[in-house]
Amino acid sequence: MLKNDVRLLSPDQAYELGTLYSDRCDFEPAIQNLLAAADGYSATRDFSGYLRSQNLLLRIYGEMERFDRIQEVKERLQDLVLKEGFELGSRTYYTLSLCAAYRGQNETALEYLQKSLAIALATDHKEDICFAINGLAICYSNLGKSSEALKEIYNLQVFLQVLDLPEVRISSQILNAKILREAKRFDQALEVLWQTYEYLRSAKALNRHIYILYELGRTYLLSGDKDLARTYLTLASKTVDPKNMIRLARMISDLMKELGADTKSNFDLIFALEDHAVTEKKLGRIDFKNQFILLDLLRLFVQNPGQVYSKEYLVENIWKQSYDPGIHDNKIYVTIKRLRKMIEPDYERPKYIFRAKNGYFMNKSAKVLMDQRGELQ
Repeated sequence: MLKNDVRLLSPDQAYELGTLYSDRCDFEPAIQNLLAAADGYSATRDFSGYLRSQNLLLRIYGEMERFDRIQEVKERLQDLVLKEGFELGSRTYYTLSLCAAYRGQNETALEYLQKSLAIALATDHKEDICFAINGLAICYSNLGKSSEALKEIYNLQVFLQVLDLPEVRISSQILNAKILREAKRFDQALEVLWQTYEYLRSAKALNRHIYILYELGRTYLLSGDKDLARTYLTLASKTVDPKNMIRLARMISDLMKELGADTKSNFDLIFALEDHAVTEKKLGRIDFKNQFILLDLLRLFVQNPGQVYSKEYLVENIWKQSYDPGIHDNKIYVTIKRLRKMIEPDYERPKYIFRAKNGYFMNKSAKVLMDQRGELQ
């Protein structure tokens, strides 16, 4: 979907497309579509749709740790109340609670959620009741009130027996597993996580799959099974996109460090995104200053080890040109040769960039760390 095409969509279509991109963890086009949806809903005074769009935007901003954008959402909501005379309904308070929670203001979030639940109960709006209860459970857990959190989770199960709310169900089950893990009831926590994983098989939310892998790794680590912890954390690490899923990527990296699974000496290549530099185990730091094509090419390879990229794909996505074998075949060959000379300890016996029948790929067995914070020391 091209950027200008968003204008041709109805608010509902833009929202659905934003949701699809979000589920795939492709956050930039998700944000683009959700902002368009919110503008469309606001223009037609469909405040329910507007809040739905803002809720999803907040979750994306939280995952990307864009606290400036979270503050912007809060200010937009305040303007909506003051300028449009919009009433603070249950879902509005729920959205405000997300703003507060993402900024670590759990007591404020709790107050908003209590108001959200009270309004939802008064209007007997079952879906809003579920969102408010789930939010309360998360807030209580963040405040260290596990027993109160569990009570809310059990209250929620009554509604989920008759309501199909996958987002709430998955969130509450992950929270339930966390609480069980904190109580050192590891077998029960694992059982809940595996049940959630099975439930996710019918869903298409990639970020939730990665969260489950992370939670499994954390639970196995705390239960003393470091081998299984390393297995699931490695899977999570290889799947997460550090550019989009900043928060989760950091959580996985921190836990792997705690496990001792990603000391930098264990990696063959360390790609520092912010520094635009690479550290190779034997060669040391390699500066890609002004070598943007080489850097983009290497970034593509290391983000998806083992995936073969055709010459057509490389030309279209790295050089941003239409593939012409007479022009580009030699250019690709020369560029790969230059890249190998920079990163391969032994150019005659490459260990990173390999050639396939129809393209090139990164050696899947190479241990690569994508360091989004640019820390090479």
